[in-house]
Amino acid sequence: MNSIVCYIGIGSNLGNTLQNCKYAIESISRINGINPTRTSSFYKTEPVGIEKQNYFINAVVEITTTLSARDLLQTLRKIERDMGRKREAKGGPRIIDLDLLFYGQDVIREAYLVVPHPEIHTRRFILEPLYEIASYFIHPVFGVSIRGLKDRLIDTKIVEMIKE
Repeated sequence: MNSIVCYIGIGSNLGNTLQNCKYAIESISRINGINPTRTSSFYKTEPVGIEKQNYFINAVVEITTTLSARDLLQTLRKIERDMGRKREAKGGPRIIDLDLLFYGQDVIREAYLVVPHPEIHTRRFILEPLYEIASYFIHPVFGVSIRGLKDRLIDTKIVEMIKE
């Protein structure tokens, strides 16, 4: 099977958030059929939705994979569970969040799998790190580059690159 280029959004706002994100990236890199190719910087980001919670650490990882979109999503969910993620309030605090942002240029609309992620174009905490590593990637639904989506962004939430 051919490798597909995918982008995974990573976020945490509970515990040692930076370490949680780094551990998730390491966990992703240990999976057969997944090869991380680029990782954005880490960003401290203001929460969206439920605003009375800790700031997040966010990043985006570019991978190539031979896994199907469903298998990749199940793998990401298993990493979340293994790290102690509990799915309680949508948008609420979490130890780790792994979102499949893009699976190549595929558009998938299923009950438990929607790709591209439906909120990419509205969220600075996704677009800033994605722009850093894939500014010319074309969104398969909108036909617009990540650079173009970022230029049109209305979201004014705080997103600050962390200098390590």
